[in-house]
This record gives sequence, structure tokens and C-alpha cells, in this order.
Amino acid sequence: EPPDTPKDFACQTQDMKRVTCTWTEGETYLYGWNSPRRTLSETIWNVTVTVENPRQKTALCNENCSKQCSCSWDIGRQRIWNVTVTVENPLGKKTATDVFDVKHRMYPTKPLPFGKDSTDTEITLHLCYENNGIELFWQTEVLQPDGEVELHNSSNVDLRCKDVTVRGLQPYTEYTARVRCGAAKHFWRWSEWSQHLTIRTKEGTPSGKLDIWREITPVLGGRNVTFFWKKTPGFQANGKIISYEVTWEKLEDGSKPESISFSSVYNSTRIFIDNHSYRISVMAKNNVNFSLPSVLVISGAANNSRKILFCSFLGTEELKEGQVNGTDDGILISWQPRSIYDSYIIDWCNFPGLQPCDLQWKRFGPNTSSAVISSAAFVPGVRYKFRIYGSVANKASLLEKKIGYLRELPPRLDPTVRKVDLTYNSVTLSWDSNLTNQSEPGFLRGFHVYVSPIQGNCNLKGSKKHILPGDSELCKYTIENPEEKRYTVEHLMPNTKYKIVVKAFTGGGETPIFNFIYIDTPYNSNMLYFVFLLVIVPTLVAAICHWKMKWVKECCCPVIPSPDKSKVLSFKEHKIDSEKVLKINDCIPDVLAMDSNAEAQKL
Repeated sequence: EPPDTPKDFACQTQDMKRVTCTWTEGETYLYGWNSPRRTLSETIWNVTVTVENPRQKTALCNENCSKQCSCSWDIGRQRIWNVTVTVENPLGKKTATDVFDVKHRMYPTKPLPFGKDSTDTEITLHLCYENNGIELFWQTEVLQPDGEVELHNSSNVDLRCKDVTVRGLQPYTEYTARVRCGAAKHFWRWSEWSQHLTIRTKEGTPSGKLDIWREITPVLGGRNVTFFWKKTPGFQANGKIISYEVTWEKLEDGSKPESISFSSVYNSTRIFIDNHSYRISVMAKNNVNFSLPSVLVISGAANNSRKILFCSFLGTEELKEGQVNGTDDGILISWQPRSIYDSYIIDWCNFPGLQPCDLQWKRFGPNTSSAVISSAAFVPGVRYKFRIYGSVANKASLLEKKIGYLRELPPRLDPTVRKVDLTYNSVTLSWDSNLTNQSEPGFLRGFHVYVSPIQGNCNLKGSKKHILPGDSELCKYTIENPEEKRYTVEHLMPNTKYKIVVKAFTGGGETPIFNFIYIDTPYNSNMLYFVFLLVIVPTLVAAICHWKMKWVKECCCPVIPSPDKSKVLSFKEHKIDSEKVLKINDCIPDVLAMDSNAEAQKL
């Protein structure tokens, strides 16, 4: 193929003495005798670079190359150039032209750093480069500790060496920097980056304040105050912290302050104070200076006592612990805001079981009334206690108490059934429960009572069906009062065997159902009495009657006398129509009664 037009053809200078032109060529697939004649045998093509002016063309150089090509020559005193590159083979030729002013094609050499210096907020790089009479524009790349890259620009006069200074940096911080330059006028391109230099700024006075908190324990004759401190996001050590200084002074009598210094490895201390009010401050110190003091005011114990007595007089009870719930991000705490406070503090223990515990705290602004407290130490099934304080003028007051779980778990133990009272159609269960202590993995919400006959399914009135994993069916009763310790299951069948169990449940549910109690309901005594009346009594009466038949017959069914069988009527003389007739004068009756007048007349 014939050659392509040279691509990316451009010329530039680094020292204002020699010009170098570069370009890129394509493949022609011509070799051997078909290559240009004026080149060596192993070359691929012939390249001729000429300089053109109105009077003549002068060959500058012939180059043998493949794909990436370049050609250099001395420029002398000539400033304006019209350079043509010609690529030729037996199938044709192509050219490319570049017209330029040498001063507009300045490509500086790579700067050579030879030193560095710093203050607490500045770094300075000392650089040298080949002086060629061109004013340069400098760019410094600074790599921040967080990985962010910043670019700083500067210029200089025509000097052989240059000090590049970057300002506005953080004290005692390590930075990585490199420099490049370009022509300040008629910018053509940047030089190569210099090598990286790592430099640390010097230490400065700590900025910001430490975040401090306290825990007060009353003791005989005063109080033990444990102070804690930590660095806040707004605190900058600006160096290496070598110590912390704690100072406390009594506010009432203006006594001389006391102070003590601690190594930087400590973040807490405990001091003893009496029952007066105290002002306590903590400062951090590096090799330059102290930080601003962080201050807390501890009220006098007598004032606290009067306040408690006054609240008791008004009927105010001790603060009750409210329950709070866990979320996916932590434990949600909310409180009633008060306008008199300028901030709020929540403290808690990451490990409640340890003594002393790992006390933590967090501050919030005056317009905050809820917060999600999160910690990598929080685990499900552990009860955490939170105290909410309001702070004004560095003096804190306890406002509310909260308890909660990151996530509740089922109770570790089930209630112990102590007593079972049975009737023919009910059972009353009484149990003991110690599930309200702090070691439980959840808040006790109530109890479930499960009942089922050994044979058949359960369909007791007032219950809900509960299906076990094996598809067996239970009757479920829910007791939502965690203080309840007694329950009666009714509507049971007499003379039936049942299995029954009592389970405690929390917000995390309950443990698997097992360890049933087995009971047998007795016969129905009322039914037996009824059967006795209907069967036993009549049978007994019949037996007695059969045994004393004659006596019973004489008592219950006496023989009625028949006149015809009476001996009084045994005479034969007086008969009227086959009936015997008794003359009145033969008998003296006790009572004479006439049945009817007609009969009397007849007689």
C-alpha cells in the first residue's frame, strides 16, 4: 500500500537550541527491493525532513523508523519554521507540515527537586531546572492524607532555581508532593512530573477542645468523681499529644486550684472532692502548647440534697426507667426537650457486666429530642441503660433514664409451675418467675399457656390454635400481664388426660415448646350424684320392696272388706232377690249415712 499521511506531526524544543519533530506512520506492507532506495536494506521506508523558505529547500535529516518516528536538528538563530515531513515508497508519497514559532513550542525539562522545608502550615520544595530564558508557570500536586489531590499554581521570574511553597496545610501532617512546569506565555505543554517528595509539616498548638464527661459516686465525706475525655471531630492535636492536665478548684471559697498531669495513654482519672461545688477542666498538651480547656461544673452535694427534699415534698418520684427499642442502625432514644438547656448528653456502658464499665457518652444540640445510639460493642440479648442529661453553663442535670436492647431474644428459662389445682372441667396453674432481672435477654411481655388432650385435637373455648412443627395442634392462651402468676384453663373434659406447659415470652419471642406437664381430669361428681339418684336409689328401693313384699303390700295396698264376705252377712234367713239383707236393729252402727233419699224411702 502507499504510505499514509503522517499522524500527530508536531515539533517542540526543550532548551531553545534544538528542535525535535515527532510523528506516527502506518504499515505499507512493502519490503526488500520495493523499499525506498536511499535507505539501508533493513529499513522500511525513507523519510526526508526539509525546511522550506521562499528561496530554497534544505534537507535537514533522513530517518529510518517504524511507526514512531522523530527527527532533531539545531535551530541556530532562526525563530519561525515551516517543516515538512515526507514519507515515500514505490506506490506513492505523503507529506505533513508544521509551521511554528520556536518560543511557542517550549516543552520544559523535568524539574529536579534538591531539598524541602516546612512550617506548621506550609511546605516548600527547592527545585532547579535548565535556564533557557523562558518564564515558567509552576503547578504543584499535593496528596492529602485522606487521598484527595490538590493542585497549587505559581509563577516565577527567569531564575535557575525555584522555591515552590504550598500554604494552608494542617500541622503535623504528612503530605506527598510533585511539581511540573510549563511556559507562562504561549503555553504549549507541561513538563514531566518531578519525582515524589514526602514531607511532614511541623507541630502547632492544638486546636479545638476535648470532649469530657464525668461519673459521680457519693462516698463518706464527699464524692468520687471519675473524669473521662476523648478527642472530638473538631479537635486537632496538631502534633503528638504528650500529656493531659486535669485541674479542679472549689467555687465557694476561691481556694487555690489543684492539678495533676497524665500520660497520653490515659483517657480517664478519678479524684475525690468534698460536698462543695467544683469547676473541673481538662487540657491536652503537645510539644508546642496546651489546647483550650474543656470545663465541667459539679454542683454541691448539699444543693442536690435540698433539691431532692424539695422534689419529695412536692411528691416527685424517683425517675423511672423507660423502655426503648432497637433498630437496624442502633438503639433509638427519645426524650422530652427543655428550652433551658443548651445541649443534651446521653451516656451508657458498652459492657454493662463489667465493673467499672466502659462508660461512653454523646452530645447533642439544643434542638434535638431523639437519637440513634450505635456501637460496635452492642450485641443482641444484652440490656443497656441510658441516662439523658440536660446541660447549661457546663452544668449537667439528669433528666430521664432509659433501658433497651439492640434486639430482644427469647427468655433463657421458662416459669416453674409450683401448683396445679384440678376440677373435672378446669385446671388452675400457679408458677414462679424470676424473668424480670437485668440478665434476661429481653423485656418480659407476658406468658403463653398451651394445652392439648393426649388423644385428638384441641378446640377449647376462648383459645387460639397453635400448630407445632410436627403439625400437632395445641390450644393457646395469652396472658399479657408479666406480673400475673396464676391462670385457670376452663372447658376441659372430665376423665381426660391433657398435656400442658407455661411459656414466658419477650419482644424476641419464646423458646421452643417442650417439657409438658401431664394431668388427668377427675370424674364429674355432679354426674355421679345424678346417676346415683336415677339408678342406685330406685334399685335399692325395689330390692327393699321385694324383700318386705307383704309388709309393703299391707302398708301400701291394704285389703278393702267386701260386704258379701262379711260374717255379719252370713245368715241365710233374710234374702231379697239373691242379696242378703241386714236388719238395722241387728247392728248398732257408729255412723248412719244415707246415700240418697230414694234408697232410704225404699228401705
